[in-house]
Amino acid sequence: MFVTLKLATSLDGRIATASGESRWITGPAARETVHRLRSRHDAVLIGVETALADDPELTVRTPGYEGRQPSRIVLDSRQRLSETCKLAATARDIPTYVLTTEPAQARLTDAGVRLLQVPATGERVDLPAAMQVLAGQGIGKLFVEGGGQVASSFLRCGLVDVMEWFRAPVVLGGEGRPGVGALAVEALADAPRFKRVAAATLGDDLWERYERL
Repeated sequence: MFVTLKLATSLDGRIATASGESRWITGPAARETVHRLRSRHDAVLIGVETALADDPELTVRTPGYEGRQPSRIVLDSRQRLSETCKLAATARDIPTYVLTTEPAQARLTDAGVRLLQVPATGERVDLPAAMQVLAGQGIGKLFVEGGGQVASSFLRCGLVDVMEWFRAPVVLGGEGRPGVGALAVEALADAPRFKRVAAATLGDDLWERYERL
């Protein structure tokens, strides 16, 4: 499984204000680039908190795009996803998966959502096990879009191969919601390390690509 982590943050690494406002931190050029990156992956993954807060579609909406839509995946150990959300509403047209630690709920499967039960680590989905399950579904390239706890979980498990980091020229401060949650790093030698391999400006934003060392 090849995993790309996308971050769209303020200069100080925040993805939302203290109240949760996040649309839009980055500008149109950065958002269009994210759509192109989605199209190069087999599936797009988010956590259930992001799904509940933003009700996203996670589709490729670049003008003129006529290619395949990537599958959508939600990490949702307790199946909190609404059967009326945009992801469920289009689940029969675009493969949509919920990774859960519990038996499937009919309200989601009846909507066409594909429930995949995987082992738990504490109260959360076990990510290494989940990657194996997704690989069994034919997913080889995964685009992880958030939120902060999801990003930290993938980094903590050593699953991130590439980071696509979009930074907007705005500062939100310590009250803002972090793009990467707690990693419990006690020594610098234990921190996940990457090398920057590309950088470009997109309007007012900065786009950087990092590869795992």
